[in-house]
Amino acid sequence: MAWVLKMDEVIESGLVHDFDASLTGIGQELGAGAYSMSDVLALPIFKQEDSSLPLDDETKNPPFQYVMCAATSPAVKLHDETLTYLNQGQSYEIRMLDNRKMGDMPEITGKLVKSIIRVVFHDRRLQYTEHQQLEGWKWNRPGDRLLDLDIPMSVGIIDTRTNPSQLNAVEFLWDPAKRTSAFIQVHCISTEFTPRKHGGEKGVPFRIQVDTFKQNENGEYTDHLHSASCQIKVFKPKGADRKQKTDREKMEKRTAHEKEKYQPSYDTTILTECSPWPDTPTAYVTNSPSTAPTFTSPQQSTCSVPDSNSSSPNHQGDGVLQTSSEQLQPSATTQETQQWLLKNRFSSYTRLFSNFSGADLLKLTKEDLVQICGAADGIRLYNSLKSRSVRPRLTIYVCQEQPGSSLLQGQQQAAGSGAENGSGTPYVYHAIYLEEMVASEVARKLALVFNIPFHQINQVYRQGPTGIHILVSDQMVQNFQDESCFLFSTVKVENSGGIHIILK
Repeated sequence: MAWVLKMDEVIESGLVHDFDASLTGIGQELGAGAYSMSDVLALPIFKQEDSSLPLDDETKNPPFQYVMCAATSPAVKLHDETLTYLNQGQSYEIRMLDNRKMGDMPEITGKLVKSIIRVVFHDRRLQYTEHQQLEGWKWNRPGDRLLDLDIPMSVGIIDTRTNPSQLNAVEFLWDPAKRTSAFIQVHCISTEFTPRKHGGEKGVPFRIQVDTFKQNENGEYTDHLHSASCQIKVFKPKGADRKQKTDREKMEKRTAHEKEKYQPSYDTTILTECSPWPDTPTAYVTNSPSTAPTFTSPQQSTCSVPDSNSSSPNHQGDGVLQTSSEQLQPSATTQETQQWLLKNRFSSYTRLFSNFSGADLLKLTKEDLVQICGAADGIRLYNSLKSRSVRPRLTIYVCQEQPGSSLLQGQQQAAGSGAENGSGTPYVYHAIYLEEMVASEVARKLALVFNIPFHQINQVYRQGPTGIHILVSDQMVQNFQDESCFLFSTVKVENSGGIHIILK
C-alpha cells in the first residue's frame, strides 16, 4: 500500500512538472516585443485602408523651418497644439532655417527672400473683430506697437520695415544660405483683450505666424513660398516663467498614467506649417521704398499704404464682398474640400480629411470636430463651416470715364441712374465694398476692379466745386454716403510714370 501511495506521488509530481514546462515561455510569447502595434498595422487589411494616403517619403519637404527659442508648456494634451508662454517686451529669437533638399527651388539660390512676422489672434471670434480690437489697444497705448524687431540682436536680416498702420506686423529680407535669426518683442499681453469682470481673467491666446515670399518677374516679393505658425500666450514681465513653473509643478503631481496623456515640454518651439495669411503683400511692401504710394490724412502727413486685408483673416482681397461661394458646399469634391481646408488655415488636417467630400465634412457635428481636432481647432473649423458673409461697412458704385467723353455736373446724376454716354453705350458701374473706411483701400479696390497697377497710383482726388481737386483722405472716406456713385478718370503724372485718380 505504501508503495502504491509513493507511486501516486511520483506520477502527480511528474504531471505538475510537465504542466509547468508546457506553460514556460507563454508570457514571453505574449510580451510587447512579440506583438507590437507596428506589426498589427502592417497587416494587409490596414495597408489597403491607408493606401490612399501619401507615404512620408512622398510628402513635399517644406523649404524653410522656423524655430522660436522659447520652451513649450508641459500642460498640453497629446493631440493638442503646443502652447508657448512669452514675457511682454522680452526679446525671443526666431531662427530662420533653410530646409531645402539638394536641387529644391533653384530659383531662390543666391537670392534674398522676404518674411513677414505677425502676431494675430488665435480665437476666431476675435479674428472677426481684429480691427476694432487693435484700434482699442492703440487708443489705450498710443505710440506703442504690438510687435517689434530687436534689430541690434537680430542676425542676417536686411531692409527691416514696419508700417505705422500695421502695429502687429514686421518684415525683412534675408538670405537662406546665411545664418539668420530675428529677435521679436511682443508688447501686448493676453489679458488686454479679455472682458474685465472680477479680476484674474483668463488671457486669450495669440499666434505668431511667419510668411515667406520670393521675387516675381517684376522684382516684387509676392510669390508665396512657405508659412508656419505657433500658439502663444503673453504675460507681464516674468509672468511666463511663473506660469511655466506652475504647469511643471502640476504635472509632477500627476500619476504616471495621467502624464502619458500630455506632451513633454521642449526647450524650443517649432512653428508648424499653415496656410498663408490672406493678404496681398504687394500693397504692403515692394522692392523699392520709392514705389509705395502715399496718402495724406488728418492724423499723419504721409504713410505707406496699409494692406487692409490683414484686419480680417476671412477677407480675401479680391475687391468684392465675400460670398457664400467661398463657403464649403455640400457638392464639393474631395479635392475641392482639400483646397478649402488649405485656404482656411487647416492644412494640418488635410491628410486626416483626405477622403472627405464637402457633404461628409458638413455632416460632422461640433462635438465630432472637437473630438477629432481638439477644442481650439475643432471649434474654429466648425465656425468656418457655418460662417456667413461679412457685410461691408460702406458700398460705393464706380464707373470709369471713357476718353473723349465729358459729363457736366448735372449729367452725372443721370448717368448714375442708367443714362448712356455720347456713343450710346450705357454707363456700367462696379460695386466696391469697403470693410476698412480708409483712402488706401479705395485706391486698392479701384486697382483690383479696373485692372490698374496698384504701385502706379500716386494720389486719389475728388473733384469738388468749380472743378477743384480735393485730396481723398481717411476722414473724407468715412463721410462718404453709402451707395454713392462716382465717375473716375486717370491722369498721368509727368516724369514719374505714375497716375492720379480723380473721382467725379
